Amino acid sequence: MSSRRPRRAPGLAAADLGQVGDLGSLAHYADAAYYDRTYRNRASDVAWYVRRAKQVGGEVLELGAGSGRVALEVARAGLSVTAVDLSRPMLRALEAKLEQEPELRKRVRVKHADFTKLAIRRKFALVTAPFNVVLHLYGLDEVRAFFATVQRHLQPGGMFAFDFSMPQPDDLALDPNKRYFAPRFRHPTTGVLTRYAERFEYDPLRQLLVVWMEFFPEDGSPAWTVPLTHRQFFPLEMRALLEAAGFRGIEYFGDFSEAAPDAQTDSIAVICRGSGRKPAQRRR
Repeated sequence: MSSRRPRRAPGLAAADLGQVGDLGSLAHYADAAYYDRTYRNRASDVAWYVRRAKQVGGEVLELGAGSGRVALEVARAGLSVTAVDLSRPMLRALEAKLEQEPELRKRVRVKHADFTKLAIRRKFALVTAPFNVVLHLYGLDEVRAFFATVQRHLQPGGMFAFDFSMPQPDDLALDPNKRYFAPRFRHPTTGVLTRYAERFEYDPLRQLLVVWMEFFPEDGSPAWTVPLTHRQFFPLEMRALLEAAGFRGIEYFGDFSEAAPDAQTDSIAVICRGSGRKPAQRRR
């Protein structure tokens, strides 16, 4: 099985930043059924974002909402959510879920947009970007544009909450030609038993990690590859970028707990405040 080569664009590699970046920010999100199956048991981040939403109150703007894994739970907690994403397949899946829950539909607005260029004519008490959304910001211009979007949509004193994976040196040093296989599974879209493998390719100059996700159907149909491209942000680097963008009160949490991150942390959850200030209360 491992000798079969999956289909992949000729010559595509991490060095082809434009192609790999564009594909790697969208391809993984083209199959909402597979995405939902893969991450169905991921719950600690959902609970963390629900706590933040309850803490802040008011309407939530979620950037990179996908098929609604986080947004729906925030809405179930009684908050209104504007869910933004660039992937139409993921948003169609979210709309289908909302059709099954009319009461939730009243609290969730769905918007297709590039969140580096988003312009909504209102401000929010909380802006979120769950599950590594920021890792799809591959260049400094994109990072600056994204943070400007957040600042533009925050109410004075509003909170920005997001997370990013801690770079793992062992993953960044892996041989890009070596496959790491997982147990076979029945693919939710094709219905076929499928072997799955990953290869990791890292560009140290761009801090760009491409995970080549390879699928080998056991019915003999052609194999295929999906690239997932993640920018690697180191903790101090991210803090400096946030400060440069005008955010204040920056706090880090380890693996969606309420504790500070440590050397064993996989995901850093972040909260900070926008550059605007709450209007001063008038004295009576």
